This record gives sequence, structure tokens and C-alpha cells, in this order.
Amino acid sequence: MVRLGEIEIEERPVPEPGPGQVLVEVSAVGVCGSDVHWFTEGRIGELVVDGPLVLGHEAAGVVTALGPGVSRLSVGQRVALEPGVPCRRCRACRTGHYNLCPDVRFFATPPVDGAFARYVVHDEDFAYPLPDHVSDDAGALLEPLSVAIWATWKAGIAVGDRVLVTGAGPIGLLVAAVARVAGAVEVIVSDTQPARLPLAKKMGATSVIDVSRAPGTAPGPGSPGPGKAVPLGGLDADVLIECSGAAAALEAGLRGLRGGARAVVVGMSSESHTPVPLSLLQRKEIELTGTFRYANTYPAAIALASSGAVHLDELVTGHYGLAQVEAALQAGRRDPLAVKPVVLPGT
Repeated sequence: MVRLGEIEIEERPVPEPGPGQVLVEVSAVGVCGSDVHWFTEGRIGELVVDGPLVLGHEAAGVVTALGPGVSRLSVGQRVALEPGVPCRRCRACRTGHYNLCPDVRFFATPPVDGAFARYVVHDEDFAYPLPDHVSDDAGALLEPLSVAIWATWKAGIAVGDRVLVTGAGPIGLLVAAVARVAGAVEVIVSDTQPARLPLAKKMGATSVIDVSRAPGTAPGPGSPGPGKAVPLGGLDADVLIECSGAAAALEAGLRGLRGGARAVVVGMSSESHTPVPLSLLQRKEIELTGTFRYANTYPAAIALASSGAVHLDELVTGHYGLAQVEAALQAGRRDPLAVKPVVLPGT
């Protein structure tokens, strides 16, 4: 029995696609923070892993077989896989909010196995053809790009906005890139890891803030700690997009907003509850909302990657074979510059 923090490689039969499904040979899978949470902590908020689980949900590959009724895709076609397949019958699905479907089957979310595998079957409607010039890595990273697109849509970013992004992980970096494309005139990215801030500027940030250098402390890589708000007040930003999952970053980011601003929480914590300074929201009339995955974003993500408006390959910091998944999951904790490890199941 596999236990928390353990990885085993298991041989399984190649799955067969059912009606409306395709069999995909997986080419590349990005390692997400949620994979790391499942591996190290066994839970994200109220969701708990209670048995062996194949991780990995940021996937691209090649169609190798078609199930009955498949008409849009063909064998040999390169595709990016949107990892969640909703029921399409519930109220959320029928009103266009299929990311909120209570019966969605999402890769690597208990009890659904993910894409750290040679082959997966997936619904044709959620497999998107990739342009020839978009790499396999970039095809896999359309998933975190979709998270960033959804966050900017929820934030209602307008031309000329000043946007504060807390957290320079993969999602924060992509939010910075998409915010600039959306018309933000200024994008400020903050993080406690100063090593990541040059990449933030490369991805689109107009300025960066090393919040590890809190007032009254000596310069250096030390973090102000999980319970201490970092200094972002006085920025008067129009929009906050919180991508770190840290309670201190959320509070500090909210204090960096002007009156009437908008705040979107994207970063997920392993904790079920996060404190929010409600009096600040009331006094400044800040609109605060969360996001959960995304809906109808993949066409926009493909367009951004294909046009060169967002450079997904810039995020890739290492490749790992299927036998090296454990090292891929631990890469970010060992090296702050390991932004996006990518697993290549065929190697």
C-alpha cells in the first residue's frame, strides 16, 4: 500500500476509449502545486486522499485511438487535455459554469487518477488540437495558463489598470503575462523568493517587490513568516490577484488596494480556513472573490500561446522521466528557481 510521500510505478493495461473518448499517448505533464500538496500533505482544504492516486493534470499528448462516435479528432493529432470533464446535466453546467459541476471528473483529484502515465483516455470535447509550432511542454502548460486567464476574467482587468500579483509561482507569473495582454498598464509582482522576481519581469511584470525584506530587517532571503503581513500598503492598485495561497500575502495585498478595488483569490492553501480583514473590505468597499479552476478558457489559452503573446516555454525549468516523478515533485522545494518541472512519461 502506497503511503503519504511515497511513489510507486505500476504497470497497467492500456485503457480503451469509450463512446466519445480518445486514447492519448501522453507527451508532457506539468507538475502543479496541487500535485505537491497531494504528495506531501495528502489533502487540499477539505479534499483528502484516502488511497493510491496517480498525480498530474497538466497534460498534452498524441491521439492514438478513437472511441465510438468520435468525429472531431483523428489518430496522430497532437492535443492538449483540459483535465476536467463535467456532467453537462447539472445547473452549473447548463448555465455555463461547468467548473463548478459537483460531479466533474478531474485528473488527479481523488478518486480520479491523473496523467503521470503513458496513456490516458479522455473525452473528445475536452481534447484541443495543438498548432504544430506549439511545443508539447507549452501544450501541457495551457492548463495553468487557463487558470491565469480565468483569474484575469474574474478580476475584470481593464485597459490602464494597475494590478498587484502576490506570488511569483507559475500561476502568478502567468497572471502577470495575461494581465499585460489584457491591458494593465502596470503589473506589480511580489514574492518572498527574490530569485523568482527576474523571471516575473521577463514574463510581463513592470515592477517587482521582494517582500522578504520587511521594514526593520536586514536584506536577505528570509521570509517574514506565515503569520506576519508583508508591506504592500500604499500601492493603490486597482486589482489584486493573490496567487501564493499564503494568508499573510492576502492581507498585505488587500492593504495595497485603493478604495473600490477588486481582489481575486487564486492561490490555494492546504488549510480549510483563511482569515480575512473584513473591516478593511467594508471600509474600502473592496470586491473580493475566489476562483475555482476555469471554464471555456482553452481556446483563448491556445490563441495566446500560438501567437507568442505568452511564452509558456520560458517557465519550464527541468524535464523528468516517469521514474523520476518523486524528484519532479520535490524540485520546487529544493530549488526556488525550479518554477515548472515537466514530466515526460515516454522517457
